[in-house]
Amino acid sequence: MKPLLIAVIQAGRNFRYTWGSQIMTLLTVSLSVLIFSFFFLIYTNVMKAGVNLGGDLRLAVYFEEEPLPEMITRLKKKITDFREVDKIIYVSKDEAYNRLSQHLGEDIDVLANINPMFLPPSLEVYPPKDLKNLSQIKLFSEYLTKLPGAIKVQYGQGWIKRFDYFTKLLRIIVILSGGLLILTATFMVAYTVRLTVVARQEELKILRLLGATNNYILMPFLLEGLFQGFCGSALGLLSLGILYSWVKDRFYSPSFFEFFEFSFFSHTIIGIILLASIALCIGGSVTSMRRFLKV
Repeated sequence: MKPLLIAVIQAGRNFRYTWGSQIMTLLTVSLSVLIFSFFFLIYTNVMKAGVNLGGDLRLAVYFEEEPLPEMITRLKKKITDFREVDKIIYVSKDEAYNRLSQHLGEDIDVLANINPMFLPPSLEVYPPKDLKNLSQIKLFSEYLTKLPGAIKVQYGQGWIKRFDYFTKLLRIIVILSGGLLILTATFMVAYTVRLTVVARQEELKILRLLGATNNYILMPFLLEGLFQGFCGSALGLLSLGILYSWVKDRFYSPSFFEFFEFSFFSHTIIGIILLASIALCIGGSVTSMRRFLKV
């Protein structure tokens, strides 16, 4: 216990020697964590929304003529052999007309002089409720287009394409902000430790001559990295939590959140971000000590 107490005291002295750069490093780590966490929070919530949207996704395969019952069975088997689906529903011309009538409601008069058989029959294919399906849906629709008698496939191509582009852009931003966090946490802490080493270089040399072990010399700097990583990431996450609460209080709408449930990080993700920041900052301390003290 005594060596740990001595290391804490030494870390406090290091902070006193370089308090300006220590605060700057702390704020830089906090800002990096805030930027990364902000985009990562948006990304995770968009992914959740994509899963919900994917649950309502269906592909409508239209046919020129109504297929015979045997043909419908074969078509369903062809689809399930190509890819797993939740369900397949056959919609005849009569059913399609009845659906349209119910949808029009009081405006059903517009169908008065129209042949009830004018709508094409179709197979409604419901893929599994998995976000990965959105990126693979185009390939699936191309296969469905080649089914015997199929003339057209519809599945909301426009919004799926835009959603896919948006998620890819968010993924790139998250990766870039994660890289920024790694660089700032590692190099800023390493720079701060370097300043401390320069300020206490003579004292550290004396400690080596007196037989101090590498761990004894290194421990205060590791505690510095741990402090910077924990406090910096905690401050960044706290700032994000305050921003999240402010946005939710100001812009909360029950109808919106029924469609798009925006939630904060789970305790597990918060813990992972904290541990990752601590590990990066400790890594910066170790890197700097190895380079300048050869320990």
